Amino acid sequence: MKVLLVNGSPHKEGCTYTALKEIADTLESCGIETEIFWIGNHNFGGCIACKSCVKTGQCVYKDSVNECRKKAYEADGFIFGTPVHYAAASGSMTSFMDRLFYSELCGNGNKAFYLKPTAAVMSARRAGTTATFDQMNKYFTIQEMPIVSSRYWNMVHGTNPEEVRKDAEGMQTMRILARNMAYMLKCREVAEKAGISAPKREPSVFTNFIRE
Repeated sequence: MKVLLVNGSPHKEGCTYTALKEIADTLESCGIETEIFWIGNHNFGGCIACKSCVKTGQCVYKDSVNECRKKAYEADGFIFGTPVHYAAASGSMTSFMDRLFYSELCGNGNKAFYLKPTAAVMSARRAGTTATFDQMNKYFTIQEMPIVSSRYWNMVHGTNPEEVRKDAEGMQTMRILARNMAYMLKCREVAEKAGISAPKREPSVFTNFIRE
């Protein structure tokens, strides 16, 4: 079993990475393989609604979004980490998530994320974490991904990695999240071995509020 941890910070080994590393180390101690994937610090364009992903199964931008999607097929669970910018996920992470989830849903029928456990982790100096938490969870629920919880909302505080490591409650929250993720993955494995099948899937229905 493997968990892919996505680092949405412009800093490869900053505060967000520090939180993700605590999760990864705890998962490894539970027998779960991990990989931390950094989205990079290049300029991210947002989704331009070109629908190229519907035809090709790939986002039209040739960047880390497609690389991450490729890795997602081999993962059994996910953690998405982001710094908090103006009480929201970073601009790069928002564009990344928009294109990652839209291209997978429209281009591949959500094969990479369907029913795979996931969670969001927020890193902030002080505030904006709960608004970011709500924003991130909306990506998961529309993809039918079970959300793993911890003892508190998944956030750490600090202006640098050393301060984050001193956030005792935040780091504990990361470890508990990791153990809960490991438990859910192992439960899923047992269910599959017992022959419990996934829920029946219905074709998507798209409507709006305009009536003739």
